[in-house]
Amino acid sequence: MDLLSIADHYNVPHVQWLAMRFLTATPERVTAEMIVRDELCNGAGILHGGALMSFADTLGACATTLNLPEGARTTTVESKTNFLAPAPAGTKVIGECLPLHRGRRTMVWQTRITSTEGRLVAVVTQTQLVIEAAHT
Repeated sequence: MDLLSIADHYNVPHVQWLAMRFLTATPERVTAEMIVRDELCNGAGILHGGALMSFADTLGACATTLNLPEGARTTTVESKTNFLAPAPAGTKVIGECLPLHRGRRTMVWQTRITSTEGRLVAVVTQTQLVIEAAHT
């Protein structure tokens, strides 16, 4: 899939609500950016952990999709997040998703989320299940 195809494939309401924008999409690396809007923040005006995790989860799912065999699909089966620094409202975060393991049954991805200044905001490691195409 090319970048435009990825953007179209992930043009679903939740991703639209996050307003994330894919920057690169290859089987080895997926990147995207997201503006930290008020509606994505907690009461302290900092990017909510769930919004951050959803951003990373979408990148990992996208990366897995780029590596799937014909007709297969994926779902997240495990995710772990280390929150390292705040991302205040009005700033932009950038996610870079790289493979740790790309197997036939599972894939493991690590997404580093940074500020535009390069400060590490979070590290997310997730496992994606590869669901084979149904044979008819």
